[in-house]
Amino acid sequence: MATAIVTCAPTGAIHTPSMSPYLPVTPDEIAHAALAAAEAGAAIVHLHVRDPHDGHPVQDVGLFKELLSAITQSSDVVINLTTGGSPHMTVDERVRPAVELAPELASLNMGTMNFGLFPMLGRFTDLEHDWERAHLGNKDLVFKNTFADIERILKTCGDQGTRFEFECYDTSHLYNLAHFLDRGLVQAPLFIQTVGGLLGGIGADPEDLMHMRRTAMRLFGDDWEWSVLGAGAAQIRTAAVALAMGGNARVGLEDSLWDGPGTLARSSSDQVNRVTMIAQALHRELATPAEARQRLHLRGSSS
Repeated sequence: MATAIVTCAPTGAIHTPSMSPYLPVTPDEIAHAALAAAEAGAAIVHLHVRDPHDGHPVQDVGLFKELLSAITQSSDVVINLTTGGSPHMTVDERVRPAVELAPELASLNMGTMNFGLFPMLGRFTDLEHDWERAHLGNKDLVFKNTFADIERILKTCGDQGTRFEFECYDTSHLYNLAHFLDRGLVQAPLFIQTVGGLLGGIGADPEDLMHMRRTAMRLFGDDWEWSVLGAGAAQIRTAAVALAMGGNARVGLEDSLWDGPGTLARSSSDQVNRVTMIAQALHRELATPAEARQRLHLRGSSS
């Protein structure tokens, strides 16, 4: 059985600073969290940035440059930049850092979807910033990823050598990906991130994960890498399912703030450590960044 590729997402666009004092906000904090995750065994770090003053998600190229400089000076971990950004951003905003910085890997959402964060308002009521309530409470939020949007990102970033982590929140997203594969706009091996547990997408029940896996196997044969991201309380459970099935896993405070029922994770590396323990119990080794680059056909950090 192949080594397990662990991705860590230390911050992101879902949670807000008022939800956890451990959520990294500044470039220094995010870099520290990413390096700790890499030290714990993550081969890939999936990166967002935030406004250092109030923590709202931004796609500021200067902040990304600062973050990447701090990470690459100390680690050869694979850098995966978001092109998802936030559902509140335009596609131009979302794709700009990946266009200007040309990472070897970038995330790409594979379809438009309803995006419901509003249930979190029932659990997190003490919000410090006005933007947090507006961000979480929007029941009209549509995460726009049209065929034109996806094609544009594929061509713009792909032409400069960036490959993609395809984030698939439902089975329709897998069929969208198959469409672009048939047209020759993406190349195998495909790195498919199954995203479960966000309102608006597929659930995080093991049956949901297996349905996504069976569909991908039917569409793509053996020429793809399966990874699983479980939102919230489903994070470690879904990671365990994926690892037991020979797949890969993504963890981090972007996807879940928790390290067990009612206990906030103090860092994303805590979650990487838990996944490492599960992998060891299953007699699976963790992939190094070099192994991840080889399996995903990445160009390498020095290219």
